[in-house]
Amino acid sequence: MPKLTYLSHSAFLVENDGDTIAIDPFLTGNPLAPVRVGDIHPNWIILTHGHGDHIGDALTLAKRDDATIIAPFELATYCEMHGAKAHPMYIGGSREFPFGRVKMTIAHHGSSVTEGNTIIYTGNPVGILLTMKGVTLYHSGDTGLFYDMKLLGEMNEIDVAVLPIGDNFTMGIDDAVKAVELLQPGLAIPMHYNTFDLIKADPQEFVDKVKENGYKARILGFGESLDY
Repeated sequence: MPKLTYLSHSAFLVENDGDTIAIDPFLTGNPLAPVRVGDIHPNWIILTHGHGDHIGDALTLAKRDDATIIAPFELATYCEMHGAKAHPMYIGGSREFPFGRVKMTIAHHGSSVTEGNTIIYTGNPVGILLTMKGVTLYHSGDTGLFYDMKLLGEMNEIDVAVLPIGDNFTMGIDDAVKAVELLQPGLAIPMHYNTFDLIKADPQEFVDKVKENGYKARILGFGESLDY
């Protein structure tokens, strides 16, 4: 049974059968991160887009632990150019890896890396459907609400969905509640909130509203894990 650990913001660890997958591992510079770079040792890393609060420590982790980064094509290429191993994918594509199946979905956001005064384009942002041991995690990445979430829910039995609620850059609470209605996951967990003043939000409000609509939701504390 996979274990999901929330590292705050949009960063998660998924562990199963000796594999450790880090998703959007933003630890350094993250005031809410419950662990440091030296505390985790992934052998796979999945990136949803290139913004600094998502690519985070991916390059450091990948080069230190000889981990492979799975990312949209342009972002994977950027990572390879900076000395990391990478596997490129894109929206609609799926692939079986030793740890399970990854499929990339649309996400309505942006994707770039800023180096000095230069903004480097890193392709389209994505969401992730990660299936391991017959259970599926949907990590939406940074996104606004979109109606095709209904299609994702119809075509995939989503056991856990992690969704941003911080507003300003992504969905706010009410849009994220609607996303749960469209996706119909077994469990919804809020993410991407309270890291910075611009994305302050009350995760309990999200949970309460989701439950009022008849779906399951819970807050996963920073550093807390659950088996799903």
